[in-house]
Amino acid sequence: MFAGTTLLPSDAAEVVLSRSEGAGGGTPEQIAALRTQLGLDRPWPQRYLDWAGGLLHGQLGTSLISGRPVADIIGDRLGNTLILAGIAAVLLVPIAVGLGVWAALRQGRAGDRVTSVTAIGLQALPEFVAATVLIAVFALALRWLPPVSFVAAGTSPLAQPAGLVLPVASLLTVMAGQSIRMVRARAGQVTNAEYVRMARLHGIPERRVVWRYVLPNALAPALQLLASSVAWLVGGVVVVEQVFAYPGISDELVAAIATRDEPVVQALALVMAVVTIAAYTVADLLALVLVPKLRTEGLR
Repeated sequence: MFAGTTLLPSDAAEVVLSRSEGAGGGTPEQIAALRTQLGLDRPWPQRYLDWAGGLLHGQLGTSLISGRPVADIIGDRLGNTLILAGIAAVLLVPIAVGLGVWAALRQGRAGDRVTSVTAIGLQALPEFVAATVLIAVFALALRWLPPVSFVAAGTSPLAQPAGLVLPVASLLTVMAGQSIRMVRARAGQVTNAEYVRMARLHGIPERRVVWRYVLPNALAPALQLLASSVAWLVGGVVVVEQVFAYPGISDELVAAIATRDEPVVQALALVMAVVTIAAYTVADLLALVLVPKLRTEGLR
């Protein structure tokens, strides 16, 4: 991310001077002086090492554009994105698991085919199309919900829950298709397994077969893919936040890249990486809980 930002044309010094009233973009001497002041005259490997050294001491640096501490900038936006992503994730998992297993238990029947076709259609739908359609229907035509997610400074998005409905629905529309398909594929394999057929032959009730054998063994392999979906909710909601004017970290990341604000770009990339690692770690732990034999395989 750091190298990519440095390869972009112009830098933060040029952006600052281009925004200064009457500067006309600044003279070469002014640009050179501001680069020296901001530390941009040093080679980029040195700037990166300085940033990494500060990170080891818990310092994320200072914005080159606003002069604010990067930690404050992220703190203002991270909570908003976590609320949006958290609500979407809480709703995504039961929807994907419920519909995926339901379709797997009806393999080849009408319910399975309708669910699979719908999931494929949703998976192929771009985020901006889903968001635009939802705005057109529920905000403009029916006027049930606001078209933008206005969040006043210093307030939580939960204070205006109506503004969260369409962004969350847009994320679910795009994410549900892939999640349902992968749960359906794994659950279909489990329902045809020998131990599931034997359980049914021994007269074990269908509900117990589903909860005791199908669900745990279908979810364990699918958890990694579900974890990638949850990680994407934090790092890849750029389009949704832009369409709904939602003040999250993706919106801040786009602005930081546009202004070549290297410390902010680096810190936001770090936050997204940490969230991704945390999501996969939680998925591994849940897999161990769901399938006890995974805890003992390494001991054999």
